[in-house]
Amino acid sequence: MIQSHPTMMYSEAAEAPNLSRLQLENNRDLLKQAVRQIRSFSPRLVLTCGRGSSSYAANYAKYLIETRIGIPTFLQAPSIASIYAATPDNMSDTALLIISQSGKSPDLLATASAMKASGALLIGMINDTTSPLAKLVDILIPLHAGPEKSVAATKSYIATLIAVASLVAEWGQFFDLTENLAQIHEYLEEAWGLDWSRAVPTFAGASSMFTLGRGLTLAVAGEAALKLKETSSLHAESFSSAEVAHGPMAIIKRDFPILAFIPDDQAGAGMRTIIDDFSKRGANIWVTGQDWREDRTLPRVRNLHAAIAPICSALSFYKLCNEISLARGCNPDAPESLNKVTETL
Repeated sequence: MIQSHPTMMYSEAAEAPNLSRLQLENNRDLLKQAVRQIRSFSPRLVLTCGRGSSSYAANYAKYLIETRIGIPTFLQAPSIASIYAATPDNMSDTALLIISQSGKSPDLLATASAMKASGALLIGMINDTTSPLAKLVDILIPLHAGPEKSVAATKSYIATLIAVASLVAEWGQFFDLTENLAQIHEYLEEAWGLDWSRAVPTFAGASSMFTLGRGLTLAVAGEAALKLKETSSLHAESFSSAEVAHGPMAIIKRDFPILAFIPDDQAGAGMRTIIDDFSKRGANIWVTGQDWREDRTLPRVRNLHAAIAPICSALSFYKLCNEISLARGCNPDAPESLNKVTETL
């Protein structure tokens, strides 16, 4: 059983269930107003922008917007504006979803300014509502995650995924998703209480590993790899299960560690086939999201909407990640050479 350890990362992640309820309550009317403004603008294209954990939250937004709303959605590299000054002149048919915890990164501010000058509608999902970025966007959707002192973002990432799901649910009038979101506090409480400790020895002793996802879980696989790198100095790389079957397949030998987040939708079957193949190669695989081998399946919150399940998996992972970091002799709150706000250009 994973035991509580007094790290800020652990304590802040544990706040996510209560903060989810706060966000839903405070943003309910705001989201209705935001969707009216988005519909009036009627974007034909959505661009997303974020760094670090926010970029993986943006990947979740891509899959959810494209599969549910039907609008093409792509990642906008911040350097296009901040370094190359190459933002198109006319973006009047484009909405920019920009995601940031601090709202202070220079490259995100440069992107927001350039896109706004080109006519784009700026939608900001931002934790610090007093930040320069929050003042620049046309639609501000606060994350309500509160102060986050650990360098490793946890509760703010969960809050962003909830904000994305809430926006899409309101935008598309998806009442099944809205109903699941209404119970997200209970689901996250259950997810935080799940025991993934059986997997600690596999990853604590690893020198390199893969995290895998597909569709809506690809964002969680990416976030998991990032967290393992920054909190545990563990070389973790994330892949779509569709891509890992190409070049990266050659790396997978006997006992190679893999953490797989299987989506609970139509993308899951193909991912299970890939995992079965890796298992035959002798890979050391742990799976969550769907049942696989009983001795290698990590527990999950069951009977969830396919868009909600990855949010719960992300929270369960944070508890595991904290234990892996400590087992490797690392400090998850203050990774070496990293700062809370990364001021890239």
